[in-house]
Amino acid sequence: MRAAAIKRAARKSAKIKPARRASDVETLRRIALSFPGVEEGTSYGTLAFRVSKKFICRMKEDGESIAIRMEFGEREILVEGEPETFYFTEHYRNYPMVLVRLAKVHPEELQRIFGNAWRKYAGKRLIDSLRAGTES
Repeated sequence: MRAAAIKRAARKSAKIKPARRASDVETLRRIALSFPGVEEGTSYGTLAFRVSKKFICRMKEDGESIAIRMEFGEREILVEGEPETFYFTEHYRNYPMVLVRLAKVHPEELQRIFGNAWRKYAGKRLIDSLRAGTES
């Protein structure tokens, strides 16, 4: 069931025209800061986001991709289904992360991926505050 949902989301990302490159970083920032407790900072000299002092994602040095935490199974499905958007280098092979080309990913897909990473590291109180905000 979960694999099918991931594949559908990847197909959706491929069909919808992505945001213009100039707004990609602002889209990432808007999505990231929409989650409770997320803080903007830097990692290896590039823009990064954390929750509860735990790393979620960062811009790559190329300025076009982000490295974001993700379970290996989901990474495999996304990379296989949409390699022009999701990929990893040898450096990231053994890390639970995927590289995402911002110009290729749809904002809804980016929000889903960021949300999954956020839920893994956000505390119960932050997760409850997000639920409370969406129920009102």
